[in-house]
Amino acid sequence: MTSIARRLHDLLEPICLVTFFADECGDELAALGHPNYWAGYFASRAAPLGRVPAEVVHAAFYSFADGEAARHIPSAWEKITPEASLAARERGSAASVRRILGDELVSSPGLVRAADLVTKAATSAPTAGRIMYAGLRSLPVPSDPVARLWHSANMLREHRGDGHIAALVSARIGGTEAHVLSAIAMGIHPPESFGRIHHLPKKRLAEVVDGLRERGLVVDGRFTDAGRELQQRVEALTDELAAPPYDALSPAELDELVTVLEPITAKLVAAGSK
Repeated sequence: MTSIARRLHDLLEPICLVTFFADECGDELAALGHPNYWAGYFASRAAPLGRVPAEVVHAAFYSFADGEAARHIPSAWEKITPEASLAARERGSAASVRRILGDELVSSPGLVRAADLVTKAATSAPTAGRIMYAGLRSLPVPSDPVARLWHSANMLREHRGDGHIAALVSARIGGTEAHVLSAIAMGIHPPESFGRIHHLPKKRLAEVVDGLRERGLVVDGRFTDAGRELQQRVEALTDELAAPPYDALSPAELDELVTVLEPITAKLVAAGSK
């Protein structure tokens, strides 16, 4: 089941990425009055948690540097409700999926079946210890097949993310450290140039890299054997923890889901999910 969790992550991720790469979601959030991308990002992604303080958002998102959530939370909700931000995120994301896929694929039986099977998986897993997933599970599932496919794929993404955080915590890897390790795994050198962290103060980045070097995980911006083993162990545990939703599907349904998702994912990948 671990291998199917990885396979379905690869197939579902391009559906989720439209939220961050395509224009429609950003346009919807800007129309509400969010002043920039990150204000809309924090407000709309955290919205299922309700009006929680920045400290809770920082803990739930995990990978952002200290203070980044507090730049936008709770100020993002002073004039715009979490419910409005959440609805804008869904509208924009579904609209971008619909545009990229085109009328023929959107209206196909395969897309409806994909939405049904992804939703069956996404609404079946235990929520204990899964704060972001639990927040999304508390929301109504959209009736429109495209919106339902995006929403359920996003639930599975956050379920996997909650498990990934658990794997990182168990390995004593902080959020910024995780980005450094991800950059190295992707072949980015120096890892400090990775887009998710390059804006951080150089002193802070140096401290993070120095800490990884002192633990014997990184040298000269590359993995040691111990670092590579730890990174692979975290990814394997993430796959293992991401598997429970797919227990709800029979082997035949899992095979069918892969089959119906493949043309959807291929179209989104070809467009870069934007």
